[in-house]
Amino acid sequence: QVQLVESGGGLVQSGGSLRLSCAASGFISNTGTMGWYRQAPGKQRELVATLSRGGTTNYEDSVKGRFTISGDSAKKTLYLQMNSLNSEDTAVYYCHYRELSGIAYWGRGTQVTVSS
Repeated sequence: QVQLVESGGGLVQSGGSLRLSCAASGFISNTGTMGWYRQAPGKQRELVATLSRGGTTNYEDSVKGRFTISGDSAKKTLYLQMNSLNSEDTAVYYCHYRELSGIAYWGRGTQVTVSS
């Protein structure tokens, strides 16, 4: 059973930075994909960024050039460096892991609030 635990959220001023971490436990496949999603109040959950085990990254358009996803395989930890934050980035951020079979796991989320 895979468990994902996010940390690093908080309150930051517009233009500031935060670094989210996602610690994974359990078996993480070499063919799986990890990523970050977010859900703002009253909105659907949306993809922020993904990282494949091969190192391929993918970003939602609004975060390109501001956010960087990375991972440490030895520590089984996923990161999201967020720079130049603005109010539109306020949301609960969720860590996600999906196996090649399609089985997916979610963390409980960490709140990011950007004050203007």
